[in-house]
Amino acid sequence: MELDAIDRRIIAAVQGDGRISINDLAAAVGLSPSPCARRLRILEERGIIKGYAAVIDQARVGLPVSAFASIKLERQREEDLDRFARAVARWPEVVDCYLMTGQRDYLMRIVVRDLQAYEDFIKSKLTRLDGVASIETSFALSQVKRSEVLPIE
Repeated sequence: MELDAIDRRIIAAVQGDGRISINDLAAAVGLSPSPCARRLRILEERGIIKGYAAVIDQARVGLPVSAFASIKLERQREEDLDRFARAVARWPEVVDCYLMTGQRDYLMRIVVRDLQAYEDFIKSKLTRLDGVASIETSFALSQVKRSEVLPIE
């Protein structure tokens, strides 16, 4: 779908505030509420807007540790990649996972309450998955920036 200037303004506005009312959104993008609501619905139906979520402070809910794990698989066959992806989808501790180019196959961000919880995750889940050849972990000391806002221009 080709996005026009109004679609881009709608996306920018809802990225900044997913709870914005349709009246405020319409005013922000220069439309009346009905056409604005129609355009928003089309963006949602086409999967451009995939959903809405609250941004939670992970430390304040008892999950202050972010671990970044680089995973290398023994083989990169399609069935191995699919098996890994299915397993990761079931693990709530993994909040981001990317199939990568380069030396490692996957990069994951794992959120846990402490180092013991990370060790438990590694021992009970990740190392028990067939096909994992190696795991390298780095721990975040602090978060400098986090954003779900895409640079839509």
